[in-house]
Amino acid sequence: MLLRLKYPLIFLLIAFSFPIFPQTISKIEIEGNKIFTESVYSEWYASAQNKKYYAGIEDSLKSAIAFNLGTKGYYNASFAVKKKEIDSTKIVLLISVNEGTPTYIKKIHLLNFDSTDYNETYPYFSFLEGEIFYSQELENTIVKLLTKYENSGFPFAKIQLKSLYFSTDSAVNKHYVDVNIGLNKEIESRFDKVEIRGNKNTKDYVILRAIDISKGEKYSQLRIKEIPEKLSKLKFFDPVALPTYYINSKKEGVLLIEVKEKETNSFDGVIGYVPASNNQDGYLTGIVNLGFKNLLGTGRSASVRWQKIDRLSQEMELKYLEPWLINFPVNLNFDFYQKKQDSTYVQRKYDFSLEYLTTDELSASLIFGLESVIPTDNGSSTFSVYNSSSISSGLSLKIDTRNDPYAPQKGLLFLNTYTYSRKKINGPAEFMTADLVRNVILQRIKIDFAYFLRIFDKQILALGIHGRELQGKSFEVSDLYLLGGTNTLRGYSENQFMGSRILWSNLEYRFLLAERSFAFLFFDTGYYFRKAEPDKSILEYSGEKIGYGFGLNIETSLGVMTVSFGLAKGDTFSQGKIHFGLVNDF
Repeated sequence: MLLRLKYPLIFLLIAFSFPIFPQTISKIEIEGNKIFTESVYSEWYASAQNKKYYAGIEDSLKSAIAFNLGTKGYYNASFAVKKKEIDSTKIVLLISVNEGTPTYIKKIHLLNFDSTDYNETYPYFSFLEGEIFYSQELENTIVKLLTKYENSGFPFAKIQLKSLYFSTDSAVNKHYVDVNIGLNKEIESRFDKVEIRGNKNTKDYVILRAIDISKGEKYSQLRIKEIPEKLSKLKFFDPVALPTYYINSKKEGVLLIEVKEKETNSFDGVIGYVPASNNQDGYLTGIVNLGFKNLLGTGRSASVRWQKIDRLSQEMELKYLEPWLINFPVNLNFDFYQKKQDSTYVQRKYDFSLEYLTTDELSASLIFGLESVIPTDNGSSTFSVYNSSSISSGLSLKIDTRNDPYAPQKGLLFLNTYTYSRKKINGPAEFMTADLVRNVILQRIKIDFAYFLRIFDKQILALGIHGRELQGKSFEVSDLYLLGGTNTLRGYSENQFMGSRILWSNLEYRFLLAERSFAFLFFDTGYYFRKAEPDKSILEYSGEKIGYGFGLNIETSLGVMTVSFGLAKGDTFSQGKIHFGLVNDF
């Protein structure tokens, strides 16, 4: 029995004399390095740190280090890897490296380049000659060239690294490389046809006019990339995908654009009824917004806004846009505004503008306007405002680089407007004193700036700064700017403050829920000022306000709807105000 166990015991002793589990690489040390620091090397072999040791890992480490040294231009390095055991479970790998000297680019040879291509292309490579051979820089240069070709009619061009010839000048102990690069431009491509799909209502010419690509124009990838943003600015479509390009059976280059039309007509309204009280009849109150964009698929737009503020006050506004007047890049805008302010006056404005579309992002406008203010005959002899008429003219400059007008994730919007008005006082006769200035000059300056920055995935920072300035010797209530509410200073009532100078800022942190829907936190600031007018017993006044809160912008079939809850400085939660409306996109 003892004899039978003798040999199995020997085999067990042999088995237990070796580790049962693979050893772990507890540390990797580097020595001999002079050019690159230990931390750089540790990044190159980080994948092996604290991993199980296996046969062949030394070769893997050598390959990884050789590859990374090569990308830095050191192709002649040599190194060895030694293993040092700590115990039965841990080992240390010691890497001895001799980085050698770098390899320099001696000459870059351009093969299959005709004289024109050679003269245009060689300057891209010439600055690399005599420099250390960084493969990444060579690749970046090739990418730049491919981009150049695809934006000048050759989307299928190929630039190939044909061969590398390494040599050594033993006299000076320098290493060199000759680089051979080949070109195959393929056939020249053009936009022979533009095919549009999905536009059930919008006319083809409206889309073609917006993308501004002519038949027979050379292919350009950059021009294709610009198309989604150009069509987004029309405000007729859901976000547009990048168009595709292909060569059909007739060897024609076809640009395929697929769009999905969104609902272009909108209705936004809240109507209420205030019952009769104190021997006064009841009355309707509320706000109604009607929007009609892309009328008959032609790009024309119109809107109607009506607002009943209280028993005696109401506003009405009509807007119309005629795009590309007589097929020139000029937009005609018309705006009619009427305001009845309680029992004091009725104000009417007629504004016209011609907007010249210099580029997709830059436009300039000529402005002309007529205005009248008529005091209401309320049976009292109390002065409210003068009966007056005004003629205005001005200029406006607009820069718009936003990628989307509804929910921009990048870009800016800048609008600067200057108007000059001559106001004539016509009555009432009983208040027309001898020293009254019958003709008043008013100047208005408007500045709007908005900037949008994508800070993280789905997170946008939006900043808006706005200013209004009215200059002149004498103002009336109807001349002043209004501040407060949904579109200016949230947390306060609509048009709560007025002044000859108003400033406000809007800072929002947005989290995208969809391409055009987001939740946001906001912080608004506002300032208003009116100078003193002693002849009217008006004292100078000013104020600074702060509002903050949160809200949602949601894209619906009616348009982009915004709902926010705002608090003024010092308000309790129960005193907060809910602001509701459609995003103004006229």
